[in-house]
Amino acid sequence: MWQRTEEDMARSRAKDYDDKRLYILHRSAQLFAESGYVGTSMNTIADACRVSKALLYHYYPDKEAILFDILSAHLEKLVAAVEKADETANPQARLKTIILTLLEQYRHADAEHQVQIASLKLLPKEKQQPLLAKERVLVDILAGALAAARPSVSHKRVLKPLTMTVFGMLNWHYLWFREGGPMTRAEYADFVTRLVLAGAADAAAAVPRSNGKPKPASKGRQKELL
Repeated sequence: MWQRTEEDMARSRAKDYDDKRLYILHRSAQLFAESGYVGTSMNTIADACRVSKALLYHYYPDKEAILFDILSAHLEKLVAAVEKADETANPQARLKTIILTLLEQYRHADAEHQVQIASLKLLPKEKQQPLLAKERVLVDILAGALAAARPSVSHKRVLKPLTMTVFGMLNWHYLWFREGGPMTRAEYADFVTRLVLAGAADAAAAVPRSNGKPKPASKGRQKELL
């Protein structure tokens, strides 16, 4: 008769622990999205997860730790998926694949995504930094894909505004997008890609390469001038 070893039991406990922790994170994200981070208490989270407050504190010491883990896990998934999509060779297909990948990642993470937009700034600065670094990875990848698909938008006065415009179309889609609605996620990804590719060059051409204002000298350069 097979008997469970201590290693087997430890592995089982670890899996159960991780499953419960992930459930706490997802349920907390839903609560933060519905009621706001400030408006959600540890008591509310414990009740929603159907666990005791003592058990909740076994997993997380406070609400801030829960928020950080929600955002860290969410952004890690986004970065991993987008980095894989960024391997697509054809520039136009690469852009479309990245856009579709982001939309697909949001499919079951609308709450986490809303919390990222609304609540990241509520964390202490030192906890914001690693999360903002992950966001910058996403921005850099999308900017690179846009520049490759439409080289005319690669100068800095256009590329960053265009990149953030595309993120705006994707990040706020949850306000109107509904499964079974007028477009599927794949169709919306194609729509956004075509919209950007069709209009980006003309829009970029209308923006002067310089705003006509002299750049202020850096501190080092100021010292040289004194």
